[in-house]
Amino acid sequence: MLIEDFKLERYFAKYEFKAKYLLSSSDCDGYSLDYILSLATPDEQKLWKNLRFGYTESSGSDFLKEEIRKHYSTISADKINVMSPGEANFILMNILVNSGDEVICQRPSYQSLYQVAVSLEANLKFWNCRADTKFYIQDLEEIISSKTKLLILNFPHNPTGFVPTNTELMQIIELASKYNIFIFSDEMYRMLIHDEKDEIPSVCDIYENSACLWGMSKSFGLSGLRIGWICTHRKDLLDKIASFKDYLSICNNAAGEVLSFIALRHWRDFIIPNKNKINRNKEIFKGLVSKYDNFFEYHDSKGGSTVLVRQNTGMSSYELAEKIINEIGIMLVPSEMFDYEDNHLRIGLGRENFPEALKIFDEYLSEKFL
Repeated sequence: MLIEDFKLERYFAKYEFKAKYLLSSSDCDGYSLDYILSLATPDEQKLWKNLRFGYTESSGSDFLKEEIRKHYSTISADKINVMSPGEANFILMNILVNSGDEVICQRPSYQSLYQVAVSLEANLKFWNCRADTKFYIQDLEEIISSKTKLLILNFPHNPTGFVPTNTELMQIIELASKYNIFIFSDEMYRMLIHDEKDEIPSVCDIYENSACLWGMSKSFGLSGLRIGWICTHRKDLLDKIASFKDYLSICNNAAGEVLSFIALRHWRDFIIPNKNKINRNKEIFKGLVSKYDNFFEYHDSKGGSTVLVRQNTGMSSYELAEKIINEIGIMLVPSEMFDYEDNHLRIGLGRENFPEALKIFDEYLSEKFL
């Protein structure tokens, strides 16, 4: 299979570890090993101290899957396969998509959600967000049909931060059910809902013909563990996932499983601080946008750790991002990295030093554009 370069990841590879500030990261600050272990109970500490670096169970260790299933209402441990998030997406696309299949994916979107399907010669359609960075059900109704085999969702959405209401989510499910369409739901930002009243369920808990992805990278601030999982009621799909995985990672890293288990048991100590930080940074960012309202258009987000802002500086977003990284060392992600127009920037709200970086950005904008 020939596949195009992953634009966003190549862009991060170029600047992520050279920039003074990352103002577009999709994750939250990583928690330390000491922090994770400080939360562990004596039994959890014992599990860590007795760790051996042998092979783990291919689908994930039983103790980890048992803890994962507690975060769902209809998923049992035998309906879970643990693997790295990127691997999960790659496996699912290869299992679900054949040449000529019609696939619908949101746009803008994380490239791997659609690029693997394109490389498998799928017929790709995009469900585009509108100028207010929202996705409207009527736009999906216009492109979905009995020819559609797969619908790819991502809520909370990266990069817009869009979250549907429960009513809107059920309308999507009803559409998929009408045509017996399989849903792959990327839920990596699950539980990072800014206001609890906007919480939505996992798609696998309300629609059996689906598979859902979650993991430690975004919600928990533990991207370095490289632990995620697929949940599905489809046993036939789980069997195919297991067989395909034998050609990739085979099994998970033993330390990552134990640390993920501890974090899942103490999830509030990871997710709540991240939500508080995101909400704080979002309010600070709103202040900057209002100051430069001639150059930036921002629509409020409801979830996740990223937002998408339209810029009107007279430059393409790529040109603007290159200028800023070279002149003041702040990395921004231009919308070209999402194959989406050339006038938006992704802003990441999950970093503790966001106010410091935004102050420098503010000073730069004041000097160049006011």
